[in-house]
Amino acid sequence: MPATDSLSATFSALADPTRRAILARLATGEATVTELAEPFEISMPAVSKHLKVLEHAGLVSRGREAQWRPRRLEAAPLKDAQEWLDRYQRFWNDQLDRLTAFLEEEK
Repeated sequence: MPATDSLSATFSALADPTRRAILARLATGEATVTELAEPFEISMPAVSKHLKVLEHAGLVSRGREAQWRPRRLEAAPLKDAQEWLDRYQRFWNDQLDRLTAFLEEEK
C-alpha cells in the first residue's frame, strides 16, 4: 500500500472511538476477540468488523497460539501518522514563534 493510502487507512481506523479503545487495550498486551469485546455493549460481529478495519490499516495483527488467536498491536502505522503530524506541529510552532516575536516587538 502506498504511504498515502496507508496513512489514510490509519487515520480512518483511528476515527472511531471503539477502535481507539481496542488499540488502547492492545497496548497493554495481546488479547482475544472475546477479551476485546468485554467492555463494549456491541455484538461480537461488530467487534470483528472493527478488528478487520484495524487489521486492514496494519494496526493489529493476528497471532496463533494453540486454539486461540490473540490480537496484538502493530505500532508502525502509528509512527508513520505521528511523523506526518509532526510536520504540522513544526509549522504551528513556527507560526507561534513568529507571533511571540511580533508581540514582543510591539511592547
